[in-house]
Amino acid sequence: MATNVALPGFGSLAAKRAVGWPQAALTVIGFALSAIFGLRFLLWFLKNISALYGADSDPVETLLSIWTAVRWALLGIGLFAISWLWAAATNATILRSAKRETEREKPPKLN
Repeated sequence: MATNVALPGFGSLAAKRAVGWPQAALTVIGFALSAIFGLRFLLWFLKNISALYGADSDPVETLLSIWTAVRWALLGIGLFAISWLWAAATNATILRSAKRETEREKPPKLN
């Protein structure tokens, strides 16, 4: 379970579930998008900070320029969140099936 918190999909792969491959791919793609474009957004923000907080700046134009700069980073965060939720659901399925197998292997109760 701890692996799924940090690296969604890799815990599913450790449990030998094929569904871990697309989860891991989504994780890596989401992380790469958010890291690369998040850094680009940070640099863009530092470059344009005076224009964004200027008294004469148009609020609609400011929001549009922020959206244009941040959208790919937000897509990466969204993909990572989807992979995390998918991995959490897979983790719950694995835990339920492990519990069923454990209960099946228990010896019968003696009276």
